[in-house]
Amino acid sequence: MYKLILITSALLMATFSVSNAQESSKPVTATSQTAKPNIILILADDLGYAELSCYGAPYKTPALDQLAAEGFRSTDMIVPANVCSPSRSALLTGRHPMRNGHPIYRSNYYKKAGGFYGLHPDEITIAELLKPAGYRTFAVGKWHLGFDIEGSHPLDAGFDSYYGQPHNYGGKFHNNSTWLLRDHEAEEKKVPFQKLTESYNREVVKFIEEQPKDQPFFIYMSHQIAHSPVLPSKAFKGRTKLGKQADFVTELDDSVGQVLEALRKNDLEKNTLVIFLADNGPTADRFDTPLAGCKYTTMEGGHRVPSIFRWKGKIPAGQVSETTLSSMDIFPLIADLAGVELPNDRKIDGKNIQDILLGETEESPHEFLYYYNAHNLQAVRKGKWKLHLPRTEKDQPYWAAAGKGRRFLTLDQPFLVDLDADIGEMHNVAAQNPEVVATLIQQAERTRTELGEVGKPGSDQRPGWPKASETEH
Repeated sequence: MYKLILITSALLMATFSVSNAQESSKPVTATSQTAKPNIILILADDLGYAELSCYGAPYKTPALDQLAAEGFRSTDMIVPANVCSPSRSALLTGRHPMRNGHPIYRSNYYKKAGGFYGLHPDEITIAELLKPAGYRTFAVGKWHLGFDIEGSHPLDAGFDSYYGQPHNYGGKFHNNSTWLLRDHEAEEKKVPFQKLTESYNREVVKFIEEQPKDQPFFIYMSHQIAHSPVLPSKAFKGRTKLGKQADFVTELDDSVGQVLEALRKNDLEKNTLVIFLADNGPTADRFDTPLAGCKYTTMEGGHRVPSIFRWKGKIPAGQVSETTLSSMDIFPLIADLAGVELPNDRKIDGKNIQDILLGETEESPHEFLYYYNAHNLQAVRKGKWKLHLPRTEKDQPYWAAAGKGRRFLTLDQPFLVDLDADIGEMHNVAAQNPEVVATLIQQAERTRTELGEVGKPGSDQRPGWPKASETEH
């Protein structure tokens, strides 16, 4: 039930070392733990690609704009899932959802989808990766990875403490959906949604202020914004004059601003890496301009998200990068910065992107990217080329109903897109590029063999936890 963590400690780091090897990290000797950076990973929920002003939104998000101006902003960050739970599992483990056993959105809306299940206890998270390096770890906000499942709670996943909500807010499917919890215990059972972000801000700022200066920390701050219900708190309601969604995002921006101010006041800016990204695309494609599609789809709008990295004095400021990255890259990046080796008993899909963040290369470490919709491999990408694969309605996950009327719900023939010329994925250029199509189809078949497909388990596909047949619904 408990994880066997095959991670060795390493010497402390003195500088932001440049190593892009996937198999292991090469820490550099230092004289104190303060040489290891603090790490704050801020995750937005269902935030569209175009919902920050630095990505083109028609309202101001000054804190996130400042974060981008002082660091690295990606225009091609791809998450491996288009819904919450699988994307989060990949972020925290550096492994594809099909590989880490969490390809399905965790829910009991549909019993046939597996009902309640969680992050497999044998998976190694960022928090567990950092434990041998002496980090204090804190998870705040929405978990959504099996809070109620034995072995899948944040405290089982390497976090020293937890404060937040177990999954989405409200609804009739979870008896604790309005609870605000500390570790395992409910502090409040009928918390108003508008109180959540304020509560998260308070806890994170307090943690930063009280953290011993000689111990590095990792904060995973996982917001409910901009997931439904779209209910900005009173202080932000009507602020933008552009509707509740825009007001909601400005509240998210204010939260980021409070975290950045806490770092400044405590003289921690130069020793803290701040990472911001979204878990997947928004529920409406109007928030994804110029991308097509949204959450629940394998269009770019479902998988390409805003993403920013800032580490003052280390990451050069003002970078805007078109290099293709994956959210799974954050796992090996953090491992190298903390001076710990990657697990050698499993495949890590992420790549160390330090040299890209430093501006030393623009070459993506990913030859191929895979767009799964639950268990169905729906697209393969290589550079600018993205091939949508044939599919039927029977191949679709249960949430495909949320995408009723959207493109590519079914597809009879391969559909090849040149993303450089056609970011809206409108034009099929398969006939003009048969060699590209052949290459991507061959890669799709290799990937299905390894990661699996609907009804066909892969050679390196972890079963869900627990098995659906063993789950109480």
